[in-house]
Amino acid sequence: MIRSQDELHAPYGGVVPEIAARAHLQSLIPVIERALATADSTWDQIDALAVTRGPGLIGALLVGVNMAQSIGLARGLPVIGVSHLAGHLYAAKLEEPGLRPPALALIVSGGHSDLVRWEEHGAIEVVGRTRDDAAGEAFDKGARILGLPFPGGPAIDRLAEGGDPRSFAFPRPRAPGLDFSFSGVKTSLLYQVRKLGDLTDQQRADLAASYQEAIVDALLQRVEASLAAEPVPTVILGGGVARNRRLRKAAAERLGARVHLIVPAPDLCTDNAAMIGAAALEQWERKGPDLAPFDADPGLGFS
Repeated sequence: MIRSQDELHAPYGGVVPEIAARAHLQSLIPVIERALATADSTWDQIDALAVTRGPGLIGALLVGVNMAQSIGLARGLPVIGVSHLAGHLYAAKLEEPGLRPPALALIVSGGHSDLVRWEEHGAIEVVGRTRDDAAGEAFDKGARILGLPFPGGPAIDRLAEGGDPRSFAFPRPRAPGLDFSFSGVKTSLLYQVRKLGDLTDQQRADLAASYQEAIVDALLQRVEASLAAEPVPTVILGGGVARNRRLRKAAAERLGARVHLIVPAPDLCTDNAAMIGAAALEQWERKGPDLAPFDADPGLGFS
């Protein structure tokens, strides 16, 4: 079960932390009850609880962590605290249950752009991360510049379909090593829009397509550079930005002949409970549940 908050945050052009936490508190019990009913299950059939303990907005994280541990205490169930980022990686196992490391994963969302090497279960090394805006944040901010609604990523994806990605030469963001940087391309879009003034529908579509192409190209350049330095047999795309149709197509074109590319179904790329369950199962099998109470951690990494 998924209950989106997009409509609540749309008037503000982005996620408002206080609204997110309140909506999370109001939605959590109805969503749990509906999920149990849909699965035709009862609490007596539940063996353990999994919950995201970070990273993310502290208010929403606290609601989930406290709810999970309260239910666990009341019903005598073990609780596994899971990294949201690890969940995006393990979403690939929902597509291919037999997936095994080593693999290279590009995890891209509104708050993160991470390139990671997955050497074995429990051993995930971040080899590249954003120096400023994440890719999803760059899409959202670019959408606001173009006058598009929130969430911006899907809006740019739709508009770009009718545009020519060769119309505007946006810079490919560069940063040291395998890191990412998207503030420069965002600023370039802002200056281009100011220069053009009132945009025609076609100009807006061309800008969206060209801007999207710059972000997608920058992401895949880093993947290709990492593969050239240390080849691995499998590449995984994950995170909300992995729903982007241009990124999915370009990744298949540029990487598909060289590696086994795994891109989860679009619904498994955005935040969902299934991916948290997949990560929790691996974690439980490897080291068991969390034996002591734990707190939310908004700065948590992959483990």
